[in-house]
Amino acid sequence: MTQTSEDVTWLTQEAYTKLKDELAYLSGPAREEVTQKIAAAREEGDLRENGGYHAAKEEQGKQELRIRQLTQLLEKAKVGEAPAASGVVAPGMVVTIAFDGDEDDTMSFLLASREYASSDIETYSPQSPLGMGVNGKKVGEDAQYELPNGKLASVKVLTAEPYNG
Repeated sequence: MTQTSEDVTWLTQEAYTKLKDELAYLSGPAREEVTQKIAAAREEGDLRENGGYHAAKEEQGKQELRIRQLTQLLEKAKVGEAPAASGVVAPGMVVTIAFDGDEDDTMSFLLASREYASSDIETYSPQSPLGMGVNGKKVGEDAQYELPNGKLASVKVLTAEPYNG
């Protein structure tokens, strides 16, 4: 099966390594810890009213979900360098846009998957309406994207610089 660019998640080597390490921990030591918690709670007796058992099972479910998410993400991941400062919007870039061309009404964000998300800057996925609208646009170009109410919003790309976070 061939992958389209929408199927691929571009990651830096650092992000890829971090996610692989998280997957290894969750699949190994963390899985063993939660299994031990469940076993210990089972030994306490009646499972219907055993809060520790139910909490451990819930933790196990969340952990297994994260393991599946990481596995799928890493299967589709491509490791690469941050994009060059070419003036063209691409994943891995910090983009500044002006709403309706009004340079007093601007917003900057990182165009990247949520694994890049940082508390320092808002992150929009390349698959989001705004992300799809600006992806591939050059600095100075106008872009449109669909709002949740179905109307089109217009923005102008002011800057597109590689993210150095």
